Amino acid sequence: MPSGDVLVLIDESGRVIEWGRPAEDLFGWSAEEALGRRVATLLREAAAGGERRRILLDSVEVLVKPVLRGTSVVWQVHMAGDVMPGQDAAILKAVFTHSPVRLYVLDNQLRVMRMSTIAGERQGTSVRPLSGTHFTEACEFSDPEEETVVAQRVLESGEPVVNRLVRRDRTPDRPTRIYSVSHFRLEDSAGRAVGLVTSALDVTDRENARNRLALLDTVRTRVGHMLNVTHVCSELVDAVVPAFAGIADVEVIEDVVRGEDPPLAPVHPNALLRRAAFRGWIAGPPIGVKRSSPVGTPFSDILTDLRPCLVKIEEDDPWLAADPARADVIRRSGAHSLIVAPLALRGRVLGLVSIYRHQREDPFEEEDVTVASAMCAHTALCIDNARQFMREWITARTVQRRLLPHRPASHATAEIAQLHLPDPEGGGAWSDAIALPGARTALIVGDVAGKGIAAAITMGLLRTAIHTLADLDLQPDELLARLSDTTARLAAARAALPPDPVNREPLTARCIIAIYDPVDLTCTVARAGLPDPVAVFPDGTSAPLPVPPGPPLAESGSAPFPAITVSLPEGTTLAMGTGALADAVLATSGSVRLFLDSIGTRPLRDVCDDIAHMLTDHHRTDETLMLLARTKALPQDRVLTRDLPAGPQAAPIARAAARRQLEAWDVDEETAFTTELIVSELVGNAVRYGAPPLRLRLIFERMLTCEVSDAATSSPQVKHARTVDETGRGLFIIASLADQWGTHYRTRGKTVWAEQPTRAATERKGDTAEPA
Repeated sequence: MPSGDVLVLIDESGRVIEWGRPAEDLFGWSAEEALGRRVATLLREAAAGGERRRILLDSVEVLVKPVLRGTSVVWQVHMAGDVMPGQDAAILKAVFTHSPVRLYVLDNQLRVMRMSTIAGERQGTSVRPLSGTHFTEACEFSDPEEETVVAQRVLESGEPVVNRLVRRDRTPDRPTRIYSVSHFRLEDSAGRAVGLVTSALDVTDRENARNRLALLDTVRTRVGHMLNVTHVCSELVDAVVPAFAGIADVEVIEDVVRGEDPPLAPVHPNALLRRAAFRGWIAGPPIGVKRSSPVGTPFSDILTDLRPCLVKIEEDDPWLAADPARADVIRRSGAHSLIVAPLALRGRVLGLVSIYRHQREDPFEEEDVTVASAMCAHTALCIDNARQFMREWITARTVQRRLLPHRPASHATAEIAQLHLPDPEGGGAWSDAIALPGARTALIVGDVAGKGIAAAITMGLLRTAIHTLADLDLQPDELLARLSDTTARLAAARAALPPDPVNREPLTARCIIAIYDPVDLTCTVARAGLPDPVAVFPDGTSAPLPVPPGPPLAESGSAPFPAITVSLPEGTTLAMGTGALADAVLATSGSVRLFLDSIGTRPLRDVCDDIAHMLTDHHRTDETLMLLARTKALPQDRVLTRDLPAGPQAAPIARAAARRQLEAWDVDEETAFTTELIVSELVGNAVRYGAPPLRLRLIFERMLTCEVSDAATSSPQVKHARTVDETGRGLFIIASLADQWGTHYRTRGKTVWAEQPTRAATERKGDTAEPA
């Protein structure tokens, strides 16, 4: 029989008033047959039921005990095996006596029938006076009506509620407490609800620790989004109130607000503090008010030793009289506890934070001082970042100047000059000339819309990106496509920022890229939003290059940027400029355009100076930039081109041709040996994995470049061959020997190249390099 079931419940007259299922199994009568009959009659009839029934009755041990039901005493009959042993009773007694969990046994009216000793001690009274009271009165929860609804739902449905966090509000003689409350329904043998068991575990310390960690996470997440000192302070008080305290006040050193360097501690007593943010349940002092901190107060002490402190506020504290403004806030709010923490970074003081708790809140604890100190450390870093940004805004032109190249790079195959007339507030125009493998040169002009530090910084990011992408040896249209993807990510990041004066405009950028090949005397050009470049030919004629237009960066979606390849005779001057120069320089008419037609062989730097003088006579509203590049051909004796057969004999033919040419170039033996090995591996890789026709080209300029071309479009990959493999090490060897290697694709096929420095090339580089 199931343990704990009641056999029979008998009233004072000896009649059965409850007949459990175990009694049905034992005696053979149903509850309908037994209820209301005298128990003695039922036992006699059961004993007369035969030998089997007598043996069954004789083997059963029962326990009869009186139970109070209302105002009457009834008798409860249990199987002896169902009765709780003395050991179990002792365990139950220990639980109710010594357990740290507060236990309450409630009847079906939610009145306390029994409670643990610790529950009574919490009330400061004995258990007996609380018996019969409603459980919310005994527990004193903050919202008794809500807890009554929850308990009543458990009583009706039987579905337990476990670990429900319930608050008990602060009173003048005790602090706020948080309990983990659980309710379980009690049922009789027939499954009827007879009450509840309610447990309440004090989890105040645990929840306070969680709340402190959550507060720190909130501050680190929400504070510092705005690069403005006042906004950062406002973000802090919004995070602190009301999650941590009822009032928060932030004051910042006046020099910091102006973007100047913060003073070292100790701060001079006369240093001015500006109220940057205030939040509380009462009206505070006006934002922007400037004042010094009186000597002898917790606030002046903080500015001296930078040690956060916890202050218990008393009405007769002498420092209140020395600081009437703060004393007024304390008096009106009823604040009784104060934490003052410094805003400091690396020994320099940016300001201080005052956090108050009033009468409806618990006093601060020492753990709260640690939390406040961590919050202020993060905020100080954010304020310092904002301060520096404000200073950078003022010096935007200087930033832009530092992000741009100081002088055009020296190129043996192109004469480069730049004309840059910056905007007084700083802008985002830039130009670059980047050396590529095979003596080629990438010519780049870009422009970021807008002014100030935002445009200058974005320009720097895009210029860095294009330098990184140039190492991939891509064609201009592919370079623009990838730069457009980078611009789109920057635009999305800017759009996700909260609105502020720096990010009030969407990101718009334009760019044009031309790659000049001095061996083939060709130039491949693609553009995104900028006007056509103009070519000034050696005979003095000029014409815009018909480059198909492309949309600004980040606005093309998946559409490609069309590119063209044109032939440029040696001595051609290519002029590329920003949109502001379209009318003045690159238009079909105008004095500057006519001046370009007469460039001739004049030094390009002189040409830029003359154009600058012309442009200063006109009213300019935007930043103007122009890049001039005069092409040069690589001498034929610096290039070896050899067609190769498609079979295994290609490698020895290539090695022999390379060896003869390296001897003609007077390349040192070590470099020559390395070059022959690179040539052999490149050709072997092309024979094995490429497609005819095959061609070898050696270029000796600043670097010694080995190129092997084939008609296949497959991409070569470096593999680590196993010890027993006889192949698969070619590109790995090339990558180990060459200074750098890569692949660039043509209209039909690809070219795999490898570069290495040479002693002769190093000497040539030293001869042509500009002085530092």
